[in-house]
Amino acid sequence: MPITALLRIALVCLAGASTAASAANAAPDRSGDGEAAFRELYKELVETNTTLSSGNCTLAAERMAARLKAAGYRDEELRVFFVPEHPKEGGLVAELKGSDARRRPVLLLAHIDVVEAKRADWVRDPFTLIEEDGYFYGRGAADDKAMAAVFTDLLIRYRQEGYRPKRTIRLALTCGEETSGAFNGASYLATQHKEWIDAEFAVNEGGPATLDAQGRHQIFGVEAAEKVYQDFALETTNPGGHSSIPVPDNAIYRMAAALQRVAALDFPVQLNEVTRGFLTRMAPIAGGETGAAMRAIARDPADLQAIATLSRDRRWNATLRTTCIATLIDGGHAPNALPQRVRANVNCRIFPGVPVDAVREALTAAIGDPAVSVTIAEPRSIATPVPTLSAAILGPVEQVAAEVFPGVPVLPMMTTGATDGIYLTAAGIPTYGISAMFSDPDYGNVHGLNERIRVRSLLDGRRFHYRLIKLYSGQ
Repeated sequence: MPITALLRIALVCLAGASTAASAANAAPDRSGDGEAAFRELYKELVETNTTLSSGNCTLAAERMAARLKAAGYRDEELRVFFVPEHPKEGGLVAELKGSDARRRPVLLLAHIDVVEAKRADWVRDPFTLIEEDGYFYGRGAADDKAMAAVFTDLLIRYRQEGYRPKRTIRLALTCGEETSGAFNGASYLATQHKEWIDAEFAVNEGGPATLDAQGRHQIFGVEAAEKVYQDFALETTNPGGHSSIPVPDNAIYRMAAALQRVAALDFPVQLNEVTRGFLTRMAPIAGGETGAAMRAIARDPADLQAIATLSRDRRWNATLRTTCIATLIDGGHAPNALPQRVRANVNCRIFPGVPVDAVREALTAAIGDPAVSVTIAEPRSIATPVPTLSAAILGPVEQVAAEVFPGVPVLPMMTTGATDGIYLTAAGIPTYGISAMFSDPDYGNVHGLNERIRVRSLLDGRRFHYRLIKLYSGQ
């Protein structure tokens, strides 16, 4: 471990002394379950800017460590970590020791970095937590500081009430999830310090829990698989020349034709245990033509009519197959010259089990132009197995969901995005996305302007995870 990180651990109490004092001296909480204290913690975390450009994840980690220390956690149970090259991109590992050393720990993972937010574009200051009309607004209010605050809060509550789990409970708050190429705390822990976070399994963000247009609970998703994120770089070059004497061979035209072929490329439909289970359970909920198509594909993934029906909806299309989409383009060097070089980025979300090189080969074949190169943009994403969604994982979720969200179906799902869970699963820690924080049909506009989460959804999620992690840690 870098000596600066060791010093940071030793000094975390001093660095966060004022925060710890304010947490300890806060007004008495008469809600009965510490809701007022939780709201203060959540507010502090959201209002700590953790963007890559101007924020500080290490500061956020220190502040959460200070609150844990104020609740009675010892220095040896708290570890604020970072590397010298990225002093503001650190994280926190905390531990509540279990009573049975034979039982492997359960890990709680949440990222504390957020997508960039420009004040001029927002209705409200993105780094001031605003409660308005039943919503919390702020950058990270949903993604992913809601989970980070809930996990930190439940460790505080467990310690304050003297709860002694059978399994050790570990918490990892990490940075770098939102920015490809930045220092990634989850990857660092999984590859450099697995002993800090090693666990039987991990609970992470994901598993979308959704509301319908009227705000009613619709489905409770448990993410048991996720796609692999990978960028590909397309490039074509040309000798160029004066624009007054054009030639047919134009680098921009070549790239335009190549991207049109990428747009027309449909990868084959694939199912795994998770997506087949999702389609089977979702079919009666969706009903009608969509539900019938889901049942048909669950029986026969080659049913062309059913594939055509589901492919019209971007959500179901992304669930069925690998998808690739052009996201960036850059070309030419002067307005009065023929283009000499054109580059484009194609972003792919790859179905679990499909090799990255196989996707590159498919793109190359679809483009069919040797003058357009297709290379894997670094970093190369790792391939991860699909963790087994056993009764030991799903059973407690269904039990607590029936108590907190009665009548809402619990569905296994594969996320079409990507989370830092890939690093843990690849390291042998099966990771499951269990959010329990129900979002509006637009998913609270996370990553966009005026990100929000319903107050009710956050507090229900807090109540859910407090009970769920007790079940997991008592197994």
